[in-house]
Amino acid sequence: MTAAGYRLCDVALDCSFKTGDGRVEREQALAIIDLLESNTFTPIGHEGGPYRLKIETVGGRLALHVTEDNGVHVVSHYLTLTPFRRLIKDYTRICESYYDAMCRPGPERLEAIDMGRRGIHNEAAELLRKRLSSKVSIDKETARRLFTLICALLTRNAEHRILSS
Repeated sequence: MTAAGYRLCDVALDCSFKTGDGRVEREQALAIIDLLESNTFTPIGHEGGPYRLKIETVGGRLALHVTEDNGVHVVSHYLTLTPFRRLIKDYTRICESYYDAMCRPGPERLEAIDMGRRGIHNEAAELLRKRLSSKVSIDKETARRLFTLICALLTRNAEHRILSS
């Protein structure tokens, strides 16, 4: 199998992530587009692909269901979000600070905030890679993009059902 086969070709979200807020829906769609644009996604011990990923919530956990492009099930992974809660909250706060700082003069503050944002993003991406490593191998950039999508799904969810449970 070529490296081109070890990638996601589609990402679908469970309807539980629908918010009714057009801005949030666009944010989620942009996160998916970014993830699909460039990724390395290799289910452990599987020689196939490209893959489809469906993300849903099950019992307060994030469920990642992977199938081949033709729909044949490959693997499901249930990800507890407890280790991510602090990182998601910190990442959300720092992103809000960044957007607020964009309205003020002076690039120095933006640069400092962006450095902090990248640090949290990298820490969360590495944690995600570790948590998925028994089922799926992903590179650092794919982990960063997937974490961005997870943040867009969870922090913008109208009731924050997962983060508060």
